[in-house]
This record gives sequence, C-alpha cells and structure tokens, in this order.
Amino acid sequence: MGFIKVVLLLSIVVVAGCAVNPATGERDFVLMSENEELALGRRYSAEVMKQYRAYDNPMLQKYVQSVGERVARVSHRKNLFYRFTLLDSTQVNAFALPGGYIYITRGLLVYLNSEAELAAVLGHELGHVTARHSVRQHSMSTTTNLLGALISAASGVQGAGQLTSLIGTGIVRGYGREHELEADGLGVDYLAKAGYDPRAMEKVITTLKNQEIFDKKLAREQGREPRAYHGVFSTHPANDTRLQQVLRKTTRNIKPSVTQGGQDVAFLKRLSGLTFGDSEKDGITKGNTFYHSDINFKFSFPRQWLLANRPKSIQIMAPKNEAFIQIELQDLNKRLTPQQFLKTRLGIEKTMSQKTITVGDYSGYSVVTTGKTPYGQRNIRVAVLVEKNRVFVIIGSAKQANRFTYFDRLFLNTIESFSKLSKLDRKKAVELRLQVVKASSRTRLLVIAKSSPIAHHVEDQLRLLNGLFPTGSIKSGDLIKIVR
Repeated sequence: MGFIKVVLLLSIVVVAGCAVNPATGERDFVLMSENEELALGRRYSAEVMKQYRAYDNPMLQKYVQSVGERVARVSHRKNLFYRFTLLDSTQVNAFALPGGYIYITRGLLVYLNSEAELAAVLGHELGHVTARHSVRQHSMSTTTNLLGALISAASGVQGAGQLTSLIGTGIVRGYGREHELEADGLGVDYLAKAGYDPRAMEKVITTLKNQEIFDKKLAREQGREPRAYHGVFSTHPANDTRLQQVLRKTTRNIKPSVTQGGQDVAFLKRLSGLTFGDSEKDGITKGNTFYHSDINFKFSFPRQWLLANRPKSIQIMAPKNEAFIQIELQDLNKRLTPQQFLKTRLGIEKTMSQKTITVGDYSGYSVVTTGKTPYGQRNIRVAVLVEKNRVFVIIGSAKQANRFTYFDRLFLNTIESFSKLSKLDRKKAVELRLQVVKASSRTRLLVIAKSSPIAHHVEDQLRLLNGLFPTGSIKSGDLIKIVR
C-alpha cells in the first residue's frame, strides 16, 4: 500500500469520526457511537467491581448517589443514568468510566470537609463523562494503532506498528492536562448550577495536591517513586496559572446560592464512623503486626518498615527501599509437601541452603536461592507455610547484595512469627474509624497525635484529614476529625 493511499484512508477515518461534543459544542474526533460508549461502560464497570467492592454502608452510598445526581441534573448529558459508587479502598482516588459510571474511594472521601467538596469531585468526574474524554482517547488509541498497521504495511517495517501502539497505550493511561482542566471547568460550572459554592473545586484540588506533597515525603523515606492523583499540576493549585485562569473564567459570572464560610456540620457528621485505613475484610495492621480475622492468621514484621496491603499480596518495605518482604496466599489443589510445592509450583530447583521448618500450626520449608528481584539478580529467601489446602509464600530480598545476611535474619523473624489468632488478637483486629469531635481552646493536634492509633506520620495525617496541612491550626468550637 502506497503512502498516499495511507494518508487518504486516514483522512476518510478522521472525517467519518467527527462528532459534536455535547459539553463543549465543538467537533471532536470519535470512532464510537453513544450506544457503543454505554456498552463499553457496562463492560468496564463489571471489571472494576471484580477489583474493588462497594463500601458496606447503604446510607452513605445513597448519600453519595444523591449528591452526584444533584450535579448530574445540571450537566450536559442529562439523558444518561449516572451511577455513583463509594468504593471500599484506601486509595485516594476517583474516576469515571464511559457512559456514566463514576467512583470515589473512601480513601478520598475521608479527606473531604463539605458536601460541596464531594460535589466537586463528582462534578469533575462528570466532566470527563459529558465531554466524552474516555471515548476521545479510545478513538485516538485506535487511530494510532491503525496508523501503525498502515505504515507497517506500506513500508514493510514491522516495528513501526509497535512504536505507535506504545503511543496509543500512553494516551489511554491518563487524561492529560487539557482534559483535566476541561473537566475542572465543567465541574465548576455544574457546581454553581447545582447550588454549590464553585470554589469548592479549588479546595478539592488543594487537598489532592497536599496528598501528593505528603506522598513525596513518604517516597523519599521509602526510596520509591511518588504517586499522584491528578499528576498534572507541578505547582500548588493556588500558584498554577492555567488552573487559576480556568477557574476565573468559569466563576466570573457565577453567583453561588450557598454562602461561603463556616463548617459543613451535617457533612462532617455523616463521615463519623467511616473506616480509616485498613478494612477488616482485607486485614488490619496494628503497630508492626498484621491481623486477618477472616483468614485467621497474623504475623509481625520489622519495626519502621511500611506494609502495603495489595489485592493479591502483602508487600513490606524497609526504609529507603533497602529490602522487601512479599507475602502471598495460594490455594493448594494437590497434596504436596512444602518441599514439593517449592519445586513443582514455584519452580525452585537450585538452592544455596534449605531446611524443613515448623511454625505454629504450619508445616513449612525454607530456602535461599538466587533470582530476579526489583533490585536485579539477588539472593532471595523463600519460605512456604502449609496449612491444609492453603499455602503462604514468603519472599525476601535486599537491595545491597552484601547486606543480605543482615536482612535475612529479619526475614526469618517474620516467617517464624506466623500464627493463628487468639481471642485477644481478634479484639485487636478491628478497623480504625473516623470520629468527629468539637475542639476546645485547649485542643492541640500534637496532643491528639500522641494518643492516636494511626501508624505513622500521625500529625501530618491529622492535618490532611482536617484541611490544615501543612501548618494550619485548630479553632476553638470547630468540629475536627480524629481516628479511634
């Protein structure tokens, strides 16, 4: 196929794919009808709920839906049925799928301080739906893949398709600055029309930016890359020129019907009892011990190490990422000894040392081998603990090869700490919850922090919860969020 034919074919695709954007009124490049968009949303929403679960609080779910519907009623796509779901996740996140499926995590909700801020989060995500951002990105991704295939056919260079495919993948992974700003502007407009103070959008973005600043601090301590919710503002929102231009342009002729000032007492009281941090369904960390009631096990890990409870594994990181421990629970479908499991299921044949171990009610086997790690080829401690038809697989390795012996003692301590839960353990394996209390003239965050069960950086986290990060102070008579 000649290059001119490629260009002509792409021109036909572009012309055929133009459609009027319902939110902006401009013509956009899309390759998907609204019915196809809705079908895609249904499919993706089913996948989301395989990875997450809805937070088990019908009243709070109903409330989030009602706030979302209030904003959706004034949006550019009132014909859609919008489904707003509060997810039981510690992630600080909110996202939207094609066709009106919108999600907010309790990990983000816990840091909001008014209904207007909740409406701002949902309004921003509505903006992604009404402006069909996911559809536009899907179309761009499809086109880059098509372009790669056509160039490959015309040039005979097969690698060209792979290159443009990578570009398409990059487009899919994030909305990018233009779409995020557009969603902010649409969200502000929807807030005002729904009767909320549109300046709540800037408060929400400030909250998210403060979370990013805090995570950068954690990342430096842990020797990892920082995480960001928006990932589009290099400066603080108050200093971000383009964001301020969008907000000024959108709010110029807006007169909010809700007066500014004071606390949203009703909203704060709704958050009382909200789970903070780990859920009992996923396991609870208290100090340097992890408890899981449903699976009936606990273990301890080195002090000052940070535990992250992932959907498929538990990851424990040493300060500055000097070493790690990973724990997975696997089903045992066939009667195997721990040693046989290591060989047949994990494929470990060559070892530097090995021994049979007994840990509480678990029979086990532990070896030191070599293999690929996040640090490169390193020595690895691998242990399996078997109980009936399930197996705990524990893996540990160190960044510096010459420090493996030191860290291996810590790995073994963690392995040997595994046990079932006692009655006292089950009392400890209770999730933390938010409480809302009234501050007096003598209330100090530093004093609250000393008695707080939050595991690390307590004062910083209390400030983030109450919109006081990094140096704000409590006012007498205000309601404040604490964790118990």
